[in-house]
Amino acid sequence: MQCGDLWRMARRSPQAEFGRHHHPAPYATLVGMPAPIPLPDALAGRPFSRDEATAAGLPSHVIRPPRFRRLHPRVWVPSGHEMTGCDVVRAAMLAVGPDVAVSHESRLRLLGVQAGPPGPVRFLVDTDLHLDLDGVMVHRTKAMPPLDGVGVAPYAAYVCAGHTRRLLDLVVLGDFLLHRGHATAEQIASMALEDRWRPGAGRILRVVPWLDARARSPKESELRVILVAAGLPVPEVNVDLVVGGRWMGCVDLLFRDFLLVVEYEGRQHASDDEQFNSDISRYGRFRRNRVQYVQITNAMLRQPRAVVRHVYDELVAQGYAGPAPEFGARWRSLFAPPPSVVPHRSAARALGGVL
Repeated sequence: MQCGDLWRMARRSPQAEFGRHHHPAPYATLVGMPAPIPLPDALAGRPFSRDEATAAGLPSHVIRPPRFRRLHPRVWVPSGHEMTGCDVVRAAMLAVGPDVAVSHESRLRLLGVQAGPPGPVRFLVDTDLHLDLDGVMVHRTKAMPPLDGVGVAPYAAYVCAGHTRRLLDLVVLGDFLLHRGHATAEQIASMALEDRWRPGAGRILRVVPWLDARARSPKESELRVILVAAGLPVPEVNVDLVVGGRWMGCVDLLFRDFLLVVEYEGRQHASDDEQFNSDISRYGRFRRNRVQYVQITNAMLRQPRAVVRHVYDELVAQGYAGPAPEFGARWRSLFAPPPSVVPHRSAARALGGVL
C-alpha cells in the first residue's frame, strides 16, 4: 500500500469526518477524557502566581496556553480576562517578589487614578537588585521612603513621581490624593522638604501650592491648572452658587466676581439620564438668573490654548479687566516631559526651575 492510499483512507475515517463537521468548544471533554479542573474562585478574574495557584489547588501542569496567558515568569492570567491598570501593576508585583516596593505613579494606580501614559510599573529597592522584566522598572535608592501594607505610602510615592510625571499630571494626581484622603498637602510638602535629595522632590514643592482638595475629577484638575498657569484669576472649586437667595447648583469652577461658571462636561453627563436632566435644569437656572457659563469637553481640552482664550474672552465680557493670558515658560512647563525622560542634565535643570 502506498503512502497516498493511507492518506486517502485517513481522510475517509470516522475520526477525520468528525473533525471536518464538528467543532467542540474549548476545553470540552470527549468520551473517556477527564473533565478540566475548574478554576478556583480565588484565582478568577485576576493575575496569579504559580505559588498562589498551588495553594488554591490548581496543579502546575494545568497552567498553560490556551486556557491561560503568561504575563511574567510564573505569573499567569485566564486567557479571557481583560487586564485593567491595577491588574498590570499587581501582576508585576507578583513577578518581582516581596523584596521591592511598588512606588511612584504605579502605587497611585492601585488607588484608582492615572494621569498621562501608563509607562512601566515602577518599584523602589535599597539593595543592589537587578531584575529584567518586560514593562517593569526598578529604581535603587539610598534610603527607602515610608511604606504601608501595599508598597510605598501614597504621599511618598507621589513625591517619587515628581521625577517621572509631567507637572500637569502631578497636579491631577495630587488633587486626587487630597480629595480622597490618601494624603495631605502637609505630608507631601514635609517629605519633599526633608528628602530634597530625592529626584523630583523640588518639583513637588513647586506643585503643592497648585493642589486643591476640592477637585472631584482629573479633568476638572487639568482644566483649572491650565487656566491659572496662564495667569487668569484663581477660581473657586466645586462650590455652591447662590444668586439672589436662590441656589443655582454646585459648580466645577466659579469666577465669583464676574459671575462666570466653567463646567467640565464628561461623557457621563450625556450617557446618564439622571445627570443629563439635572444638567438641563441647572443650566436653565443659570440663564434665568443671568449667570454666564462655559462648557468644556475632553475634545476641547486637547487644544488647551483655545480653552484658555475662550474662558478669557468670557471673563472680559463679564467685566474682567486683568491681563491677557500668557503662554510662556510656566504654562508650557505643564506639558513638558518629566526629567526622567529628558536626555541631558542641563535640560532637566532648566525644566525643573520653571514652576
